Amino acid sequence: MTAHTADSRQSATDSHHSRRWVILGLTLIAQFMVTLDATIVTVALPSIQTDLGFANQLDLQWVINAYVLFFGGFLLLGGRAGDLFGRQRLFLTGLVLFTGASLVNGIADDPATLVIGRGIQGFGAALVSPAVLSIIIVTFQSSAERVKALGFFTAVTASGSAAGMLFGGLLTDYASWRWIFLVNIPIGLVGIIGAIRIIPNSKAMTGNVRHMDLPGAISVTGGLTVLVTAIVNAQAWGWSSARFIWMAVAAAALLAAFVVIELRTRHPLVRLGLFTKRTISVGNAMMLTFSGGLFVMMFFPTLYLAENMGYSPIEIGLAYLPWPVAMMIAGSIGQKFIGKAGPRLLLTVGLLFVAAGLLTFVRLPVYGSYAADVLPGMLLTAVGAGLVFTPAFMVATTGVAPEESGLASGIINTSQQLGAALGLAVTSSLAAGYTAHLLAGTGARDITTAMQSSALVEGFQRGFTVAAAIVLASALIAAFGLRKADFTQNTTVASGDGQDAEQPLPAPHAV
Repeated sequence: MTAHTADSRQSATDSHHSRRWVILGLTLIAQFMVTLDATIVTVALPSIQTDLGFANQLDLQWVINAYVLFFGGFLLLGGRAGDLFGRQRLFLTGLVLFTGASLVNGIADDPATLVIGRGIQGFGAALVSPAVLSIIIVTFQSSAERVKALGFFTAVTASGSAAGMLFGGLLTDYASWRWIFLVNIPIGLVGIIGAIRIIPNSKAMTGNVRHMDLPGAISVTGGLTVLVTAIVNAQAWGWSSARFIWMAVAAAALLAAFVVIELRTRHPLVRLGLFTKRTISVGNAMMLTFSGGLFVMMFFPTLYLAENMGYSPIEIGLAYLPWPVAMMIAGSIGQKFIGKAGPRLLLTVGLLFVAAGLLTFVRLPVYGSYAADVLPGMLLTAVGAGLVFTPAFMVATTGVAPEESGLASGIINTSQQLGAALGLAVTSSLAAGYTAHLLAGTGARDITTAMQSSALVEGFQRGFTVAAAIVLASALIAAFGLRKADFTQNTTVASGDGQDAEQPLPAPHAV
């Protein structure tokens, strides 16, 4: 009986190993879909407002904010649930929610239905995204293959937002804004069927212990949700408004309660000792600041191309096409240097590229040229981001015990989402405030179009300057916060030439 059981387990392991690239493909399709949906609605917002009758821009912004809010707020819960109840099960649950909500959004006939559906989409994405990264970590055990798999994951994650701009423009111009949601249905069904047939329901080796730590889950999810809500509304409310301050205080109180709960409970949602490991703490601090500066590339250039250069939705989408292409090429090249140069050097160089790209926009003219004034900065930031994402995710999951791989995935994804929300809120608020200051300083009763355009661009320049400073801070964190020993003691990093492709990674250890 024992021999038969061992043979069965070995057979299952061998089958799982032989299908690992198919598993990767399925998970990456789902990852691309959930990251795409964060931005695909951007260029469709005017059409959505007209068709569904949103009262104003403040109401319309919830089409985006509802998704970001639930995505960022539930990532930690999703990551831990995968470790405890099975990664395939979490992946399937998330896909079912996401696909069902896409159908609801596609046939929505009023604003409330669409906003609720977007929230459910975000919740589904919060289950899918950490499950994807965790499945990759446990599926690929050799160092070279894991680096390749993480390279594909980060290329898909990083390019999804930019690709959303292109697909959103194409679908909105040539079909209907409803198709930006309906197109998810066949993709989601393929992912669901494939996951049932191919992906094993791996979970942490915790026996029958499945304690979820509900107080911890409620406090951290509530704290992050309130924080993201405050961040995405800060520009409308005002950073010094009583509403924002009270929500920030409430978020801080909930997160402080979470820390107390985690220190006292026997089965914490997040083992805080995880952050004593340098790679975890530094990796997440770096991702938070990096995302905070990078995400302005999804916002300011879009407004500049539309307002100052008169681009249509599809033209804006096509203008962003070089972004994911350059990012994927840079990511592929960067993988070959991880083993030779080390993650720290690659991260530092990539972050400096991103900062340099953002700084090229500081001299943006009022009426510029795409080729001369937009494309160079776009390519620099894309190349830098392509170099950064793979080692960043690798650093933030180095040395993590298998039973906490989903948690580590949830933490790094949370850092990325919160960083993007906070960075965009800060930079857009500063840009809008500076534009308003300049227009008020003219003293003119009638503000001409030329005056508005000039003030708008100067506001963008201020925002890009702040974003570059944030990314430079991230480069300093990478350069001085990481050590070579952090990686040589925990994992064998692939050289990119395949020489160590069959060498298994040393077993990760708990901190």
